[in-house]
Amino acid sequence: MNKLSLLLAATIVSAPVIPVLAAPLQADPARLSVDVKLLSSDAFEGREPATRAENRTVLFIIDRMKEAGLQPGGTVVDGRRGWTQDVPLAKFAIAGPLSLSLTVGGRSLTLAQGQQVAIRAAQTNVDQVAIQNAPLVFVGYGVAAPERKWDDFKGVDLHGKIAVVLVNDPDFATGTGDFGGKAMTYYGRWTYKYEEAARRGALGMLIVHDTAAASYGWATVVNSNTDAIYDIVRNDPSQAHVQMEGWIQHDAAAALFKQAGLDFDALKKLAQTRDFKPVTLGNVTLSAAYRVNHDVVKSQNVLGRLPGATKPDETLIYSAHWDHFGVRPPDANGDRILNGAVDNGTGVAALLELGRLFGSAPRTARSIVFMAVTAEERGLLGSEYYATDPVYPLETTVADINMDMLGVYGPTKDVSTFGKAENTLLDDLVELARAQGRSYSADPSPEAGHFFRSDHFSLSKRGVPAMSFSAGDDLVNGGASAGRARREDYNAHRYHQPGDEWTPNMDFRGEALDVTLLYGLGRKLATSGWPQWSAGSEFKEIREKSANQRH
Repeated sequence: MNKLSLLLAATIVSAPVIPVLAAPLQADPARLSVDVKLLSSDAFEGREPATRAENRTVLFIIDRMKEAGLQPGGTVVDGRRGWTQDVPLAKFAIAGPLSLSLTVGGRSLTLAQGQQVAIRAAQTNVDQVAIQNAPLVFVGYGVAAPERKWDDFKGVDLHGKIAVVLVNDPDFATGTGDFGGKAMTYYGRWTYKYEEAARRGALGMLIVHDTAAASYGWATVVNSNTDAIYDIVRNDPSQAHVQMEGWIQHDAAAALFKQAGLDFDALKKLAQTRDFKPVTLGNVTLSAAYRVNHDVVKSQNVLGRLPGATKPDETLIYSAHWDHFGVRPPDANGDRILNGAVDNGTGVAALLELGRLFGSAPRTARSIVFMAVTAEERGLLGSEYYATDPVYPLETTVADINMDMLGVYGPTKDVSTFGKAENTLLDDLVELARAQGRSYSADPSPEAGHFFRSDHFSLSKRGVPAMSFSAGDDLVNGGASAGRARREDYNAHRYHQPGDEWTPNMDFRGEALDVTLLYGLGRKLATSGWPQWSAGSEFKEIREKSANQRH
């Protein structure tokens, strides 16, 4: 039997077994399945932050961490370290009916929330949004990148206007150009586009949805944007948000351009070049009216810890987000709960299983923190809060290994990461995977910008070497084509939808194999050495500024 076959045989039993390679213990697929099933059951009501479902989720995670032998790893209150870190969140929700209409050459057209548009609740601390006949301006991809000599705005005044932009980067359609080809940069993320609109004083922004460019369908856009919206608490939210943020469905946008006498496809092609200039949709204006409820609520990150035996002040972090989207209006099948089994019950289950493995093994030199963060689905807010107010200094944080949406289709011959981890963590991962008889496959969808879409990014941009692990597609049973088909089917029909539920057909042997691999990687990192960013990484300089604090 080869190494992979031996490991697969080992994962079939439900208790830690023989020492294998760098990982002397084996993850248990049965335990992973049980935890995912419980976390994604209707009793947890979709795990929305700041609801009764959060209380259930947090208590469940703490109980599991206690069973694993972990110690409280959260903030210190009244001289005692607790299990959590409070995360204040600004919460915004559209109250009552939303009225949105376009005037085209004097004729009024109504846009329906959830059908033609997905409007987010205003995050600027206003009680009412009232926009009257605001002009629309198409600004291409909405990118201002002086280091690439690229400016989609070219001096246009957006005050009092609604910017209309394309999702992703200018390179997406052609695969070549100034933005790294298919691999999305941060300029392609919708978060950047809203931020840039705010910096330029726009009244609002509509992002034109495209399934391929966004990497998810319209149903995902609706579920992600039309309910309560959360943000970190800001002194001046208008610095980061415009009054009206939202998406417009692709065909609705194309029809709108046509009614304005413009060729949407031709302008989209022109926007892929430096020659593009902003275009006003001449005879079109937008009006909107809706009330907004806003409040500050408290959510929680959950942290368990195993203090290091000889270097307790140096910390390795494993992270996974516990939250999902809660309860929504019923879908076509009458299902109202977005259970979040794969996203991210699998990541939390992996986090808890890693806690069990480390808790039953000899203590490592460095401390290990197992952190379940809140509000990832709302913009990486739990990890962002931790990164701005860390419980353990980032300068002596060895690395963050993040786990989000792991595999439930059985063992794979390969492993992957979300985006490219331009640091030595990837080298270590590849080496340990090879010892398992497995290979590394690059992110199959670099155009989706996954590196910027999970919690490791909050720590990465502050210099901490980090990566987000992803299951491979090359299934032992079925091969790469079957794995890709499974992933594409999930993205189309279950991602951020009520269909993301645990089923008895899920095969957790693959996740167990991956958790075993990440356990081995963690033991190596928790022993000695400091991972490094690769030359040319935008995060390398930030990390090097604190080099004298690491020995």
